[in-house]
Amino acid sequence: MQVTICRKEHFNAAHRLHNPAWSDEQNQRVFGKCNNPHYHGHNYELIVRLTGPIDPDTGYVYDMKRLSDLMKREILDTFDHRNLNLDTEDFRNLNPTAENIAVVIWNRLRPHLAAHLGLSVTLYETERNFVEYHG
Repeated sequence: MQVTICRKEHFNAAHRLHNPAWSDEQNQRVFGKCNNPHYHGHNYELIVRLTGPIDPDTGYVYDMKRLSDLMKREILDTFDHRNLNLDTEDFRNLNPTAENIAVVIWNRLRPHLAAHLGLSVTLYETERNFVEYHG
């Protein structure tokens, strides 16, 4: 029997979508207002899902307090109220699209979780635009 548990957090961050190999015109054409050289921000909603068996001793798939602490340490403390392009090593050379942010979050969490647990990340950039990454 596999059960999925979920933890939802939010963080606020600024970014600019930009490909330095392209001209200003091509960046503007592809990324539009998201290419603003002065950056723009989002109120991101993050849902992390862990799937695995229920431990017969604890009744948990994973301790939610441990998951909360892990998300705070690995994600919120790093990305919240930051300019992703300028303030984080993760996006120094990686375009901080929602897709790339979700993959980075997954990669930051995965090493801290037991191999038998399935990990999924859902990142809402806006209420209507979101991405999922399952590794």
